[in-house]
Parts: sequence; structure tokens; C-alpha cells
Amino acid sequence: MLSRYYPAAYAPSVFDIDYSKLYSKGYRGIIFDIDSTLVPHGNDSTPQVDALFREIHKAGLKTLLLTNNDEERVRRFIRNIDTLYICDAEKPAVTGYLRAVEMLGMEKRQVVYIGDQLFIDIVGANNSGIDSILVHYILHEGETGLGIKRNLEKPVLWCYRHSRRRDRIGSITKEE
Repeated sequence: MLSRYYPAAYAPSVFDIDYSKLYSKGYRGIIFDIDSTLVPHGNDSTPQVDALFREIHKAGLKTLLLTNNDEERVRRFIRNIDTLYICDAEKPAVTGYLRAVEMLGMEKRQVVYIGDQLFIDIVGANNSGIDSILVHYILHEGETGLGIKRNLEKPVLWCYRHSRRRDRIGSITKEE
């Protein structure tokens, strides 16, 4: 029952993922969440994130941002990033995820979703038949409150860490 909330893999952050490894595993597209995955909620992209997207594209992977944010927010974020996007996606509804796969021109097995929320990002990807990577959420500097959803995720993450179903896609981080 809890396995519907389990990602296929976990990484501490998007910067810890070895995108060449993902490519070697057959992935050709990456769908990203924005807020708390790439940057703190509401923040613009950073030079580090811009460089990450260049690295990902250089590895031969296509990217797409799938977000519940509006178009103004997304356009501001991608000012220095060449990527496809879907805004107002109504995640975790599967329609946005499937549309993203279609926009990338790929099959589901060639795409991986990267996000920070179990009950939205990971559930939506899993329900869509897309592999997912959970990354630890990014807080604003000085932010200490986690909110109800983050506290509800804790027992599910404990079960995931002790499950045989963890890391179904194998080694994905730079250290492994």
C-alpha cells in the first residue's frame, strides 16, 4: 500500500545526481519540479541551476519543467534555461505527466521525474507509470517550519528507507 508513495530512487539534491548514469540506464528525458526541488519556493533560477541544465543537455538528455506554478513564474525561472515546460499542471493528476512525456517525444520508460514531494510529485509520477527520483526539499534561508505535508511524509520515508523496493533504478548519484 505505501509503495505507491515510494520513488524509484533518492538523491540528496539535484546536484548530487549523475546525469550521465541516468543516460546510460536508458533515460533520455528528465521532468523536473521547480519549487523546493531546484530552488527555494518562489525563487528565480540561479547560475548553479542554469549550469546544471547545460550539463544535463550536454549529457544528451532533454528536460521539461512540470509545475503547478503559473506561466509568469515559469518564464521568469527559465530566463537563462533552454527547456520545455508545462505550467498550471494540477499535479498529481496524471494528465500533466503524460503530456510531458508526449512533449518530450519519448516513451514513459525513457523518462524520469525529479521532485521533492512524496504526495504530489512522486505519487503523480508513479500513477503515470514514470520512474521518479525524490530529492530532499530546499528551504528558504532561515526557514524552520516544515508544514503538515512534510511531517506526514516522515513515516512514509522511514518505511521507504527500510523497504526492499528502494532504489529500483540503481546507482544514480555521483558518489556511488
